[in-house]
Formats: sequence, structure tokens, C-alpha cells
Amino acid sequence: MPVTIVIGSQWGDEGKGKVVDLLAPEVDVVARYQGGANAGHTIAWGEGEDARQFVLHLIPSGIFNPGVQCVIGNGVVIDPVALMEEVRQVEALGVSVEGRLWISHTAHLIMPYHKRLDTARERWRDVDAIGTTGRGIGPAYVDKYARSGIRVVDLLDRDALRAKLVTALDEKNQILQSIYRDEPIDVEQMVEEYVDFDRRIDPFVTDTAAYLHRALAEGKRVLAEGAQGALLDVDHGTYPFVTSSNPTAGGCCTGLGVPPTAVDRVIGVVKAYSTRVGNGPFPTELTDATGELLRGVGQEYGATTGRPRRCGWLDLVALRYSAAINGFTSQAVTKLDVLSGIPELKVCTRYRLHGKETDRFPADLGELEHVEPIYESLPGFEGDLSLARSMEDLPVNARDYLAFMADFLKVPIGMVSTGPKRQQTLRVSDL
Repeated sequence: MPVTIVIGSQWGDEGKGKVVDLLAPEVDVVARYQGGANAGHTIAWGEGEDARQFVLHLIPSGIFNPGVQCVIGNGVVIDPVALMEEVRQVEALGVSVEGRLWISHTAHLIMPYHKRLDTARERWRDVDAIGTTGRGIGPAYVDKYARSGIRVVDLLDRDALRAKLVTALDEKNQILQSIYRDEPIDVEQMVEEYVDFDRRIDPFVTDTAAYLHRALAEGKRVLAEGAQGALLDVDHGTYPFVTSSNPTAGGCCTGLGVPPTAVDRVIGVVKAYSTRVGNGPFPTELTDATGELLRGVGQEYGATTGRPRRCGWLDLVALRYSAAINGFTSQAVTKLDVLSGIPELKVCTRYRLHGKETDRFPADLGELEHVEPIYESLPGFEGDLSLARSMEDLPVNARDYLAFMADFLKVPIGMVSTGPKRQQTLRVSDL
């Protein structure tokens, strides 16, 4: 069956956008299945004066490949303000969007009160803050599962939309005013604003599940794109320091409406070291000069927020857990070039917990916060890896590092990225 899922294997920011952009010419449809505008997928292409870079937040990462259709599935929560601005920016680059971008009519919308509640709750939590982006993602998913959300299809009926917003704001304004001492939101202004959004997004709206079913029936190839990373999954991640949806493989089926029997490949995108944005446990985090080196060389700053990412050694215990819950069929390793010049590379292969060694990734937050990583050391490598055009061009120690990863996880490596540009990528095997 022709569905391939691309998943971030760690805490996000692994370079999924680049991998999807590279694979897009080989498929017919790229479909985003969860998350919201808190995602940031960076695409870089061209050389010299033609070199360009763009950060996508909602539009799938296949949009810069002509002829590829792009779908935003029902599992995504959509900020219409952010989406229409992103459409405008992409079109300003000379890229055709209309007729190529399709939005699920049952996707939920992020409303202004979701953003207000998101930032207010983070302020209220203070030292216990989750570290959200403040984009309203969590509150939108809360309303979705409380069965009080606003969906794209609700924009079609002005009176019904107004009735739902009146009901929603009666509750939200009480929370904003009584608990967070914040200003209320005017319902009439919001109705006018979102009726206008309906006119603007109407050409893109369709039943995307039916669209994908037709595509699969016609033998077309679909690439499913997740946001964030598996260790931020609300069910399988480092709860409560997680996102509000399922970036794991199961999220693809619920977020797009495709059956699991249609999936034949799951590509885990793995950064050659570990990073994390926001709060939460991070066993291999480096707060020393090496951590600063990784952040500086790797330009580890959030594509959406600009926040500095926490950096650390590669954690193979966490990665093996991620590979197991997602069923990775191959790995796409990114940012290998960032490790060049470090004399000794450490890789976490086990944890020590309560005085005992374990190879288990603890689901309990209290346990994970107290694990001590046990490392194996591998010799470093030098040179400008971005110039490599085949695996044979890589230093021997770099190839050994990759072989160690593949052997430990029992997952073959199909792609290695040695820089942000499309051509700075080595295809090892058919992904």
C-alpha cells in the first residue's frame, strides 16, 4: 500500500521538513496529520543568488515541489490567521497554492480565546509551566475533545457559528476574567472576522478523507507528515511535558482518515544528537561548553519561536523506544555535520535508575527525571561533511557512528543529511 509516514523520532526539530521536501517528488500527495502552527518545518533550496529558505507552519512540506498535492487533515488544528498569511507568503515566492492545497472540512479551528487562554495558563503555572508556544494549540484540542470546538465546516452557517461562539465565549470570558484577571473577548467582532475567513479559505476546503481514499484507490502515493516528535506524543511522550496530539504513527490514521492497512513505510527522522525545546526531562542534556557548541554550530533555535534549544548527546534508549512504538522501517539521520570536529562522541545506550542499570525508557516522569545516562564513547571525525555526495565521501569514523546507530536500533539508515540544502543529502537506500 502506498502510504509512507515521516515522523520525528525525538522531541521534534529533527529536520522532518527537509526529508519530506526531498521525498515529495516521488509521491503524489503530501498530507499533514496533526499539530498546529506551533510546528516549524524549514525548507532550503537553490544556490548562490537563487538560494532560498522558508519556514512552513501549517502548509505541508511538499508545497515547493510542483505537481504535488498538499492536504491539511482533520487532525490538525488550524489558525486561519496564520494559515492565510502563510498562503500569501508562499504565493509571493511564485509558488502556486490554489488547486494544490486542500483543507479538511472537519479540522478544528484555533480561536482568539484559545491563544489568550494558552498564554494566561502558562503565566498562572509560573515555575511549573509546560513551555508551550502560546499559539493556542492545547486549548483548541481541549475544546475538540470536550466536544465544544469550532470546525471549518461551522464557518459555512453564520447564524450557527454565532450561536456556537456565544456559548463558547460565555464560558471562556468567565475563565479569562474570574481566574486570570484578563479582558473579555467581543463575540460580534469575532463572528465578522471568521465569516471573512470562510470566504478566503473556501476554495481550499474539501472532504480530505474522501480525497485521500480516492487517491489511494487510484494507486497514488501519499506521504504523511507529522509535526513535533514521538517523545512529545500526548499518550506516549514525556507527559505532561508533551504536545496535545499524537505525532506517532497511530496519529496518521486518525488525523487523515486513512486505514492502517494502507501504511507500508514509516521513516523515523533522527537528529545525530539530541535537542529539546521547552521544559521537561532530558536525560542526556549538556549544560557545558559542548552543549553550547552543538547549539551554536547546529543553529539550534526554534523555527517558530526562536527559543534556544537544549542540546545533548544522542540518546539511543529513547530512540529505541520511539522506534518500537512507531514501527520504523528506516531512519533518516540529520545534522551529522554538526558533530564534525568533536574529538570524542558519547552515545547513551543504557540508564542507571535507583542504582540499577536498565535499557527501558520510563513512562513515569519522576523516574525519567532521575535516570543517569550510561554512555559509550566513539571516536570523533573531522572535515566539511556538507561537501560529501556519497557515503564513501564521509570520514570512516562518521560512517562507524551511523553504523553504531543502525545496529543498536536494528533499523536501517536510508538517508543522511549533512547540511540544510537539498543537495546536502546522501541517499543510502530506497526509503
